[in-house]
Amino acid sequence: MIGVNYGRLGNNLPSPYESIELLKTMKAGRVKLYDANPEILRLLSGTNLHVSIMVPNEQISAVAANQSVANRWVRDNVLSYYPNTIIRYILVGNEVLSNKDDQSLWYDLVPAMRNIKKSIDEHNIHNIKIGTPLAMDILQTSFPPSSGEFRLDIQRNNLLLPLLRFLNWTKSYFFIDVYPYFSWSQNPSSISLDYALFEGSHTYTDPVSGYVYTNLLDQMLDSVVFAMEKLGFYSIRLAIAETGWPNGGDYDELGANTYNAATYNRNLVRRITSQPPIGTPARPGSAIPTFIFSLYDENQKGGPGTERHWGLLHPNGRPIYDINLTGHVPDAEFSKLPQPTNNGPFHGKLWCVVTKDFVNEMDLGHVLEFACRRNGTCDEIAPGKSCYQPVSIVSHANYAFSSYWAKFRKDGETCHFNGLAVQSTIDPSKDP
Repeated sequence: MIGVNYGRLGNNLPSPYESIELLKTMKAGRVKLYDANPEILRLLSGTNLHVSIMVPNEQISAVAANQSVANRWVRDNVLSYYPNTIIRYILVGNEVLSNKDDQSLWYDLVPAMRNIKKSIDEHNIHNIKIGTPLAMDILQTSFPPSSGEFRLDIQRNNLLLPLLRFLNWTKSYFFIDVYPYFSWSQNPSSISLDYALFEGSHTYTDPVSGYVYTNLLDQMLDSVVFAMEKLGFYSIRLAIAETGWPNGGDYDELGANTYNAATYNRNLVRRITSQPPIGTPARPGSAIPTFIFSLYDENQKGGPGTERHWGLLHPNGRPIYDINLTGHVPDAEFSKLPQPTNNGPFHGKLWCVVTKDFVNEMDLGHVLEFACRRNGTCDEIAPGKSCYQPVSIVSHANYAFSSYWAKFRKDGETCHFNGLAVQSTIDPSKDP
């Protein structure tokens, strides 16, 4: 069964009822929530969808510190719906070990998992697994896969080993968020796009293990397997908490397009749903529970354009491309995909300008003020300066956004400005 992450940061998304009906239509087998939304859990009652719920990061410390808090969380978010709602996973936190600014939370993670486990055990519930989704940045090294090793700043004795012992003891899964898109787009000259998309005949042989890899996802998964084995854990199963490919992005975001997204996700579905299971070279024949990210494009997210384009569906519920999550529909039965135009580097000039559909000049004014706070950004739109004319909030914002982005892009700033800006190939000073 393939699952789907229920993205939550979109504007004017379909209702929970409509969303669940869409999941059924797509033949999803699982759905993963980033909380334990009561309305959604009620609506999932009586369906065949297997459900993953989450203890949000901000609740982990309280759950870890007090068994009664854990008991209350389980009562409110599990017992109120189970077993009519088929809850199969409780995930404690989301990418907790990626947040280096709050390392105290790291050490509350396993105690919180233990307290949740103790609470469900007291109710004789034995078919719900407890885990925590981690990102690939937990690894210090990942290539070749046999070199896989956990980050050195994550303490072995006080954190990693207790986590792995818990997963091993409870026969749970090591949940990993794994995105071949990022590995490929950061190294397109050394990694084949077809290899990242499960296409073509390219292979890679690990020089130490001798395992032969036919795709990038397997490489990344096995690097986690080898990291666990280096600490003495050889049988903890893998689950993919998030994976996918962006269907769009900014002009300079390589390979983010509908064609590649459909190709990746369709091939992923066929691979994961194969019977018997394929597994990976290091774990042949192992079934890997998998959740695609995400159900909807999340158009309220900040950051680069790809952040808002991982959905299988537009925010209005329309499919972005054809996909069937059973893996039984051949590509020939799907509508033809638009050919990609951005699989190579973008060489043109870019500006950051006000989006055409902005509606509130007051909001635009606040963001313009923010962009002009840093020294030198807006000097040329001051009265009497070269770019003061024409005097309009849009033209001034076009200058300020482009100036700010040009100056601070290298520091990670993006052309977004609370959703009021987009990249453009047209110089706004010459745009009629």
